[in-house]
Amino acid sequence: MLRRTVITVARASRRPFSTTMASSSQSPVEDAIREKITAALNPSTLEIYNDSHKHAHHKAMEGSTSRETHFKLVITSPEFQSKRQPARHRLVYSLLKEEMAREGGIHALQLKTLTPEEEAKQKAEGTWEGTF
Repeated sequence: MLRRTVITVARASRRPFSTTMASSSQSPVEDAIREKITAALNPSTLEIYNDSHKHAHHKAMEGSTSRETHFKLVITSPEFQSKRQPARHRLVYSLLKEEMAREGGIHALQLKTLTPEEEAKQKAEGTWEGTF
């Protein structure tokens, strides 16, 4: 089942609030992603898509009991300011290195990383697509 989690930050209070299709995940890897990204990057937007079900039939997933192997993340954070995409992605990979190294952990990770200004520009131009 595709699960989409979106966290936005209220500008006035800077306190995170969650708008989700499934407000609380029953998946430890997804929870770890949310906690680590939120703590380190203070994102204004965090969208987590668990696409593992789409890849369960792949040969590489044979014998795996994990349902948390393939994720897409959309992250908007001021921490990405003055960083190019490869540096932004390395930052996220470093935050999730344990989940990527663990047996049955993250096998594939797609990232869309933006600064708040880049997101605002895309929204103003009408080109914003939260996901890929």
